[in-house]
Amino acid sequence: MSRTPIDFYFDFSSPYSYVASEWIGALAARHARTVRWHAILLGATFQAAELKSPVSHPIKREYAMLDFERSARFAGVPLTMPQPFPIATQNAARLFWWLQAQDEGRAIAWAHHAFRAYFTRGVNLNDPPVLAALAQEFGLPQGEAEAVWSDAAWKDKLKQANEQAIAAGVFGAPFFVIDGEPFWGNDRRAQMERWLEKGPF
Repeated sequence: MSRTPIDFYFDFSSPYSYVASEWIGALAARHARTVRWHAILLGATFQAAELKSPVSHPIKREYAMLDFERSARFAGVPLTMPQPFPIATQNAARLFWWLQAQDEGRAIAWAHHAFRAYFTRGVNLNDPPVLAALAQEFGLPQGEAEAVWSDAAWKDKLKQANEQAIAAGVFGAPFFVIDGEPFWGNDRRAQMERWLEKGPF
């Protein structure tokens, strides 16, 4: 069996992506795999798939809000649903791709930092001054984060990442690809573990 990386597609506003971000590294390491992280925008994938967020439907929203917290508890991941929710996350994602171009490990560290800030402290990643302060807390010099997310090059990079995700069949988050096999959702962890342990089934 090849040891190709696991592709992990996520949106910073997705509670399920946040929960998955806390276990995907350990899952991969148990099976001698690495993880390629891909920051995307769910809005782009929903549009391509002609879908809407489950929280946009009242009857689904009630269930989803319950399940977000239940899924986090089940995984042993701290989560306090933030307000506002959901939010736009393009600026946090552009910062991810900028960091990824320099140091993949630092980009992953930023992803953890931003996810945890939003889903445990309610830090609004869509508020530019708040996000800039979070980036400074992470270690970026004052003003650097805003320069990055305002740069056309990183706007284009995120657009390309969305297009590449859609071309790969991604329509939601978290979304994983292992050896060419797609797995959608935080609740596919057991199937992914079985695939990595014993191969296709």
